Amino acid sequence: MYTVEAGRPRPLGSTPDSEGVNFSIFSEHATNIELLIFEHRDDTIPIQTILLDQIKNRTFHFWHVYVRGLKRGAYYAYRVFGADQTEQTGDRFNFNKVLIDPYCRGITTDLWRRSDAIGPEDNVATALRSTVIDISDYDWEGDRCLMRPMSETIIYELHVGGFTRSTSSGVKHPGSFAALIEKIPYLQELGITAVELMPVFAFDPTGVTRTNPLTGEPLTNYWGYDPICHFAPHPGYCVDVEGRHHIDEFRDMVKALHKAGIEVILDVVFNHSGEGDDNEPTISFKGIDNRIYYFLDPQDKRTYLNYSGCGNTINCNHPLSPN
Repeated sequence: MYTVEAGRPRPLGSTPDSEGVNFSIFSEHATNIELLIFEHRDDTIPIQTILLDQIKNRTFHFWHVYVRGLKRGAYYAYRVFGADQTEQTGDRFNFNKVLIDPYCRGITTDLWRRSDAIGPEDNVATALRSTVIDISDYDWEGDRCLMRPMSETIIYELHVGGFTRSTSSGVKHPGSFAALIEKIPYLQELGITAVELMPVFAFDPTGVTRTNPLTGEPLTNYWGYDPICHFAPHPGYCVDVEGRHHIDEFRDMVKALHKAGIEVILDVVFNHSGEGDDNEPTISFKGIDNRIYYFLDPQDKRTYLNYSGCGNTINCNHPLSPN
């Protein structure tokens, strides 16, 4: 068992150091929070569950804890407890739903089953996991943004998963950040000066209910415009199966493109999340503090104001949103 200390409220997310890991998560209306620690990415039960103390482990609305002895690369998730008063307040606290950290820098999807995040049963055995990542442990080799004027910029928009998916691409790991590095000579031949990448943040490929009208096969979310974690690269574009080096694979790609004189522009999605409407899964924000992170319909707080057209709208008016 790991030794537990009070921890600190900042920064949000998981922050490792030489002695352990600090965890911090924001929830104004939660009554209790549990931190779940997993030994392996495919473990169905945690090796340790840490109940955060409402006094010792809370500063304002930041819940925090320091786990001494825990190493970078560890897997974790949360359970968030609160009043079940969706009709009155819009809160969707559900201790049966295991949640990823919205500020984590990596997630694993080995066990993920979307339907279990929607139904009433406990989904610890099939939930996503967050990964403890040390974002300071990387050698950028002096890399800097190229800062080329837009008047001199030629942009090539591409989808990381699709750009090298065909066997004709001749790459080692089709559809990955690593494969894009292999195709840099081709991009240089085109004469472009920047790549604009369609969403590369973590999303749920199973978040589509439609089927192929010809074959009846379930369709998948291919484009990635429904993020479930804004700070973690999409696992499907990474080679590392353990999920501990996903952000480094993304950084390697950026660094290699910069060395080749090619800037990197990201297509970002901040106005909504992949948690969808009130009939869709509880993955993160919904279960952490629904009425803080989303715009709710004031006439029916069980539902969302769908300004995005994608089921929900992030509450960008809240002071925490810029973080």
